[in-house]
Amino acid sequence: MMKKLEIQRQTAVCNGYFCYKLNKNVLLKRTITQFHCDDLELTKHKLLSWSKQFSTSVWLDSNQYPSEHSRYECILAVEALSQLSYSDKGSFEALRHYTTQKQDWLFGYLGYDLKNDIEPLESGQNDAVGLPDLCFFQPKRLWICVDNHFEAHYPVGEDPSQDWVDIQSITSIDVQTGTESVVLKSRISPELYKAKAQSLLNHIHRGDIYEVNYCMEWYAHQVGLQPHDIYSQLNTISKAPFSALMQLNDHFLMCASPERFLKKQGEDLWSQPIKGTAKREADYILDQAQAQRLGSDPKEQAENIMIVDLVRNDLSKVAKRGSVSVSEKCKVYAFKQVYQMISTVRARLDSNFDQIDALHACFPMGSMTGAPKVRAMELIENHEQSKRGLYSGALGYFTPSGDFDFNVVIRSLIYRADTGYLSLHVGSALTAEADPEKEYEECLLKAKAIRQVLETTSVDLNL
Repeated sequence: MMKKLEIQRQTAVCNGYFCYKLNKNVLLKRTITQFHCDDLELTKHKLLSWSKQFSTSVWLDSNQYPSEHSRYECILAVEALSQLSYSDKGSFEALRHYTTQKQDWLFGYLGYDLKNDIEPLESGQNDAVGLPDLCFFQPKRLWICVDNHFEAHYPVGEDPSQDWVDIQSITSIDVQTGTESVVLKSRISPELYKAKAQSLLNHIHRGDIYEVNYCMEWYAHQVGLQPHDIYSQLNTISKAPFSALMQLNDHFLMCASPERFLKKQGEDLWSQPIKGTAKREADYILDQAQAQRLGSDPKEQAENIMIVDLVRNDLSKVAKRGSVSVSEKCKVYAFKQVYQMISTVRARLDSNFDQIDALHACFPMGSMTGAPKVRAMELIENHEQSKRGLYSGALGYFTPSGDFDFNVVIRSLIYRADTGYLSLHVGSALTAEADPEKEYEECLLKAKAIRQVLETTSVDLNL
C-alpha cells in the first residue's frame, strides 16, 4: 500500500539573486517556495517519476552520503527555457558566453571528447550514441532538496500557484518500477583486452607515460528500456553520492558515480580524484580486511598519488599562488559495492580567471586519462575500441552566481531510445606494477552493479 505524504507550504519569497536573462534588456526573477515533507525518500521517488513527462531533465542525488563538500541532497531540473549544444572548436568559449548571458541555473555535461578542443587531439573511434560534445540547458522548473525541505524555483510570470499545483501532482503519483532483462556484450574479448593492456604497459616501461586509464565497452542493440526505472534500481543498489539521471530527448544517462570531478564555491575549488578499488565482502571481518588492504596497498597508493600530482598541476594553472593543497590523501571510503581510495585537492581561483577557465584547465579529469595527460590520451585513442563520448566526461550544474559542481561520468549506462543502443564503459588505471589479468577483473567488478540491474528482475522499492 502506498504511503501518504504530508506536505506543508512554508514560505514564498522573491530573491533577486536567482534570475535569468530572457533577452539583453529583461531580467526576470525566480520565486522560491519551500515545502516540508514527512518522507524524504518517498518524495524523491515521486519527483523522479513526475519528471518522466519532460523531454529535457537532469536529476542529481547525493543519496544522503556524508560529505562536508555537498550542500544539496537532490536537485531536479526540467523543461528547457534555452539550450546550448556544441561539438566544434570553441566549445568552452561558447559555454562562457552562455553562462554569462543567462546568469541562471544551468544543467548539463562536458563530454570526454572536448579534449580535442583543449589539445591537438582527435577522436576517430566508433560512436553509436551520437551525443554532442557539450550540452547545457536552462530549466524552467527547478526543485532542490536542502536542509530537509524542498524548494521550488519557478520563474516570476508563471501562475503563482503553479508550484503548488505541481507539488500536488508530484505527491499523488503512484511509483511503480519494472524492466525487461538485458544482457550486455563486450566489445573486446578478455584476450584482446589483456594484449592491449600489455601494450600500454610496454609504453609505461619505456617511460612514455607513468599511468593510463584504459577502458572497455559493454553494449546491446535494439533494446527497449524504461530508463527512469533502470536508474531507480541502479540507485537502490549503489546509493552513490554523485548519482544522476539525464534525459535529452531520445538520449539518457543513468549514472551511479562515486566521484566528484570539480566543484567551485566562491573562489574555492575542490577536486576529489578516485584511484584504488576493492570489492566489499558480506562477512564483516573480511570486509574490514579489504578496506585495510586497499589503504596499505603501495600500487593503489601510487596510482592515486600520480593523479593527485596531475590534478595539482592542472589547478595551478588557474589558482592563486601557493593556494593548491592536498587536504586528504589516499583515504579509503566505503560504498555499497566497493571501497574506493579518494584524495581531495583544493585551490583558490585567481581573480584573473573565471569558472570556465577552471573547467578548461582541469578537463578531462586526470583519474580518467593518466599522466602525462596528453600522451596518455593519445594512447587511449590508439588502444580503445569505441569512442568514450559522455563516458568519463562530467555532469553537473552552474548556479546563478557562477559556482558549479560536476561529477565524473563513470559506473553509468548511456541509452539512445530511437535506436535502442545501450552502452556501458568501465576501466582501470595501469601503472608499472599492473597485472592485466587483475585489471580485467577490476573492470568486471565495476560493471557488476549495473549488469546485476540489467540481467535480473526489478528491485522492490517498498513504496
